[in-house]
Amino acid sequence: MPRHTLIVGCGYVGSAIARSLVAAGKRVTGWVHTEASAAPLRAEGLSILVGDINSAEAWADVPTNIDAVIHCASSNRGGAGAYADVYREGLRRIIQRFPTARLLFTSSTSVYAQTSGEWVTELSPAEPTKETGQILREAEQLGLDHGVIVLRLAGIYGPGRGVLLERLKKGEAVIEGDGMRWINQIHRDDAASAAIHLLHHGKPGEIYNVCDNEPVTYYDYYRWMSEQLQVPLPPFGPLKTDRKRGLTNKRVSNAKLRDLGWEPTHPSFRTA
Repeated sequence: MPRHTLIVGCGYVGSAIARSLVAAGKRVTGWVHTEASAAPLRAEGLSILVGDINSAEAWADVPTNIDAVIHCASSNRGGAGAYADVYREGLRRIIQRFPTARLLFTSSTSVYAQTSGEWVTELSPAEPTKETGQILREAEQLGLDHGVIVLRLAGIYGPGRGVLLERLKKGEAVIEGDGMRWINQIHRDDAASAAIHLLHHGKPGEIYNVCDNEPVTYYDYYRWMSEQLQVPLPPFGPLKTDRKRGLTNKRVSNAKLRDLGWEPTHPSFRTA
């Protein structure tokens, strides 16, 4: 079991992982990009480093007694350059610095480019059409080649974060097309628990989908949410085809992760 874990990208998910590990009596060091992000985490008592993951100078302050690293940094909605720096080159630095540590890399289910609503597993083709997705796949492969455990996370929601719900509450939601495209999601706390479970039980060089048990169509999501909030069902509108990660439509299976003994606290958005 790891004694000292470095969490590179101690943001929305990373900070939840850090809190859970600290609560379990584990030693954790977090890494964030700015002092503004570091201040509230330090106020909680967490040990936090600040710097650019792709900066040699920043790495000079990183402890050497690390035996596990979780890379869950974000590109902050950046383009291809940010993806390359944060994901591919950032992971490369981690691998070079900690060649014997247990390493986890959080990727995304957006690498699955399927468009027919089919179920996908870790064995399904992952051939993204957009440059950002292709860079993410390059980072994944770099990690897999070096025994990194790769987590493909679905759309993350949770306390203070829920894009679809916020659009509905503001009256800005639109059901695109016929509403039959599938949504794959994971609650932040379940994403954190999955990472910790894989930190202890995941197989090096393997991929694991991290999502809840119930993909849902856009129509069914908004229909159910509208009923709960007692607001009108959003209008239908055209599909947006200019998404940075491409327009996909698939149902992501979490069976491999559940077979490893993990279960989500929130098996669907309805229970959350």
